Amino acid sequence: MNQILNNRKNKMPRKKSKKNMYFTQVHENAIIEYCQPSTTYNRRCELYEHLIQPAFNEMVDKIVFTYRFTSLPNIDELRQDCKVWLTTILAKYDPNRGSKAFSYFSVITKNWFIHQVKKTAKRASREVEYEKVGKELNSAQNISNDPVMENILQKEFWISFYDELGSWDSSKMSENELLVYNAIRELFASVDDLDMLNKKAVYLYMREITGLNTKQIVSQLNKMRKRYRSFKRNWDNGKI
Repeated sequence: MNQILNNRKNKMPRKKSKKNMYFTQVHENAIIEYCQPSTTYNRRCELYEHLIQPAFNEMVDKIVFTYRFTSLPNIDELRQDCKVWLTTILAKYDPNRGSKAFSYFSVITKNWFIHQVKKTAKRASREVEYEKVGKELNSAQNISNDPVMENILQKEFWISFYDELGSWDSSKMSENELLVYNAIRELFASVDDLDMLNKKAVYLYMREITGLNTKQIVSQLNKMRKRYRSFKRNWDNGKI
């Protein structure tokens, strides 16, 4: 009897994970068709109204709740602003670049809200008329002090910087500079597993990868610091 029960258990089908039903291949194809120069205005309106807009609406709402952007002041207005903004950049999507439409628009939507978080926190820090601050300032401070939100912002910063590293021209780098450059890219490729505040651990890891000593690594990092500072300045100013 036990053998029969065990056999039945083994034959029980596994539960399938829930699929993304609001943004399917149908919606993917609709966006690709929308972006084609040959697509007529009436056809674009039809595609947008019946397929693209509902998918965008659902995507924005899910991102807002998933990443806790609900703490932003005037979040309902911001949600609508984001949905309108998506329509203005819709035609810029290029499927030939390799990224799926869902991934592309999800990332830029998330980055749009992250930029709103940074703007809100910066506005709160500059506010001097305390009697006018009220609930909006308290809400902005809660966002800037939210450890979950800070973790999201930090992670997004390093992921974006990793993408920036990929655009650097490595053909003109010296041998040691190239070793350090490749080591940095390898480090950021596993950003989820890194303790970015543990400087000693990072240097130790880079020594193991490059075969260089700490002085040599620091020398090459100093050459790259100008680019890093430029990137961080653009990030802080919302240009990225």
